Amino acid sequence: MASRTSFLAKLIGLYSILAALSMSIRGQGTVQMVTEILHDSSLMFLLGVITLIAGLAMVLAHNVWSGGALRVTVTLIGWITLIKGLLFLFLPAGDEAGFFLGVMHYQQLFYVYVSFALVLGLWFTYCGFAVKERA
Repeated sequence: MASRTSFLAKLIGLYSILAALSMSIRGQGTVQMVTEILHDSSLMFLLGVITLIAGLAMVLAHNVWSGGALRVTVTLIGWITLIKGLLFLFLPAGDEAGFFLGVMHYQQLFYVYVSFALVLGLWFTYCGFAVKERA
């Protein structure tokens, strides 16, 4: 496995685990905070810039569409992050809030999303640390 894939799997995995655990511990407080952020155009712009940088870094460093599920999934996460950053920058805050709170039912499905992030994080972390690097 490429060392870049392994590194990004570890990074995404550990981030997802820690973020999911933090969000689940805070529960309703996290839902309220996210709702407030989605309605604040200044914070959404800042979040968009940070998300765009992360997405661009992943896409430029790891744009691999073959070689197994982990490699493709890492690439897919990079592209999703990039697109999310662009949407945060270019969509009005109200539209973003409408999408996440209305269409995605973030408040109602909060623990489903957190559970998905936790499981995905565990899988990424396991794959990133379990696979031996090739010299």
